Amino acid sequence: MTSLMRALALSVGQLGDPAILRVLGKTALISLGIFAGLGVGLYFLLEAALERYAGGDPQGFGALLAAAGMLVAAWLLFRVVALFVLQFFADEVVEAVESRHYPHAAASLRRLPLREELANSLRSLGRTVGFNLLALPLAAALLVTGIGTALVFWTVNALLLGRELQDMVWLRHRRNADEIAPIGALTRFALGGIVAAMLLVPFVNLLAPVLGAASATHLVHRGRTERLHA
Repeated sequence: MTSLMRALALSVGQLGDPAILRVLGKTALISLGIFAGLGVGLYFLLEAALERYAGGDPQGFGALLAAAGMLVAAWLLFRVVALFVLQFFADEVVEAVESRHYPHAAASLRRLPLREELANSLRSLGRTVGFNLLALPLAAALLVTGIGTALVFWTVNALLLGRELQDMVWLRHRRNADEIAPIGALTRFALGGIVAAMLLVPFVNLLAPVLGAASATHLVHRGRTERLHA
């Protein structure tokens, strides 16, 4: 756990790095742009539905419903969209961290082709949707507890996020498909849990994916070093 706290501290300390700032700007703008586009589409859809089925001029009621719907969607789906977008810029985060802290690792970095990046993103999206749907009955049953539902979804997404953040780095450095990632399951879960919690906080959620990827980079390289010297 100490190594995770150290990785997070180093990642926060590198937020001012121009390379990291560029990724932050791109991922934030694209993620927000996706939600803005969805919001506009939802607005026109609701306005047309209200005009057709309610009769008369909806008088902007569709805009109100669309805004409310997008706030809910952003809270529920921001993690999915942000991680999907970050997949395409993960190389830049990994390279920025490695150039400052692990320059010897650059030789083993493998750039993933766009097709592989897209496949990884779609697999991640599928896992996220699938496992959250599987957790839904248990989460619904725990609604009466007040906090049980939130804990179920946090646990599921901590597991998923830890795996995704690890893979963003590890897939670029492993020597073969059978090589095991050098991050322990507990550390991976803790990293995912911290990032999952950050994604629920407005504005902090814009930083969370990049901080998670940078922290995973530290954990992978420190883990590899410890494995070599074990």
